[in-house]
Amino acid sequence: MRSILACGLVLTGALLGSGEVPGYGPGARVLVDAHNAYPADGKFTDRIDRALGIGLPLAIEQDLVWYTDPATGVARSVVSHGGTDAAIEPTFEQYFLARVKPIMEKALAENRRADWPLITLNLDFKTNEPEHHAAIWALLGKYEAWLTTAERTASDRPAPLRLGPMLVLTGSNDKQQLAFHDSVGVGQRLRLFGAIAGTPVPGADRAEQARNYAKMAPESLIPAAATNYRRWANFSWGVVEAGGAPTAADWTAAEGDRLRELVARAHAKNLWIRFYTLNGHPADAAQGWGASYNFGSAESASIRWNAAILARADFIATDQYEALASALSRFGSAITER
Repeated sequence: MRSILACGLVLTGALLGSGEVPGYGPGARVLVDAHNAYPADGKFTDRIDRALGIGLPLAIEQDLVWYTDPATGVARSVVSHGGTDAAIEPTFEQYFLARVKPIMEKALAENRRADWPLITLNLDFKTNEPEHHAAIWALLGKYEAWLTTAERTASDRPAPLRLGPMLVLTGSNDKQQLAFHDSVGVGQRLRLFGAIAGTPVPGADRAEQARNYAKMAPESLIPAAATNYRRWANFSWGVVEAGGAPTAADWTAAEGDRLRELVARAHAKNLWIRFYTLNGHPADAAQGWGASYNFGSAESASIRWNAAILARADFIATDQYEALASALSRFGSAITER
């Protein structure tokens, strides 16, 4: 399997537990995070193939909605952002798990672990019904042989990960922790891992909150270290530049410093860190991508991609999978230099 980062990155962060294989912990590698890699309104059915086409390892986001068919009363988890298209979208198992099954089975058969996890799956639950969580927990159990897991212990201290070719991450929602950690018996395996909880942003309105968000100290945004369940941090780009892409101006040295400080803080706390979503294109070339993520030009996005790569952000989310993969490949072994 072709790796985007064929150079192999050095491990700079602390390991996630004793006795683990280096190479995938916080700060060890920088991955393309394929934002919204699923169909929408009958379009974009090639997104999963585009994502996988850039090579492995990589991260892939799947948004999940619990949809109940009004005619039959049957409920299922579908890949959808939560709009009216949920009725026609494929199930998570049909669209994603069936598609990556040959990759996972090949990886297990070959047992070449240097690049594992090959796929970091980010599950963005758009609906958080207990039934939805239970269905996903059971579904992941069906494919547990693929998964990177950890023992559910009585302590919050991160237990060592048992490496598999897929790592599953999810959000910061407390209901998710209840389903995916608290309800799991001590001694059993955790199948997916949550993000740290968000910190309230002060401000009288959205504009003031946006300004404050980009000024909050990394220690406030990332106050605690990883736990056995919560092992990553997930931030919009607005944490770096106030207002995110729509209001971004010229990239400054101060913003570069802030980006590096946020990444360093996360890694010091034994957390992976993700930033979303960095696109750059003319408005009429959006291809269904959100305007709130658009820096307006390939050059403006590239400047920020490069900064995030050099800061060693673990996951950089974009809809422009191929362009970011190309940017990563241009760095080569230089990314390992400090």
